[in-house]
Amino acid sequence: MGRSRSYNEDAVLSGAMHAFRRKSYQGVSVRDLEDATGLKMGSIYNSFGDKAGLFDAAFAHYNRVVLQRRIERHAPPESGLRGLCDLFLSLFHEPGGTSFGCLITNSAVEFGGGDNSHHCIGEGLRVLLNTFANRLAIARRDGVLRAGVDPAGASVKLLALYQGVLVLIRAGHDKAALKRMIIDEFNDLEGPS
Repeated sequence: MGRSRSYNEDAVLSGAMHAFRRKSYQGVSVRDLEDATGLKMGSIYNSFGDKAGLFDAAFAHYNRVVLQRRIERHAPPESGLRGLCDLFLSLFHEPGGTSFGCLITNSAVEFGGGDNSHHCIGEGLRVLLNTFANRLAIARRDGVLRAGVDPAGASVKLLALYQGVLVLIRAGHDKAALKRMIIDEFNDLEGPS
């Protein structure tokens, strides 16, 4: 019979998730992970297999806890285009005023695409793309979306904007200019009311 875990898994995964966001998968050391999780490497290996296993678990945690909750909070289906705009504007308000960026975006830049890509990158991007397409389709149904806007095509454009904004925030770009660009984009998507 194995020993039961004597730690809070959500806290461990949150700590690891933030460490990977700050320093990247390659940049995180064993010491960084021990400091971030409060676990010794032996416990990390016993629980998650290795650094890659902890990364997988932390990334799945990010998609489930951070991404899904952000969408539920700012852009539930009934919130329409204003909810999507709020979702984009929420990117400027990271906990503690940090700007470590999005684990999906950071990992996409680090790993690239193709065979090197991590499955959670694709999962996170699909969640965002589906959310955008769904909210735009609802806006079209409700007569709020500007005539001629294709929800599928516009959702890809919004995904590129979302990811680009995250990269520019992390790079220290002018946040006021980025906010204006987001507001202009959503104003342009709205049809006459």
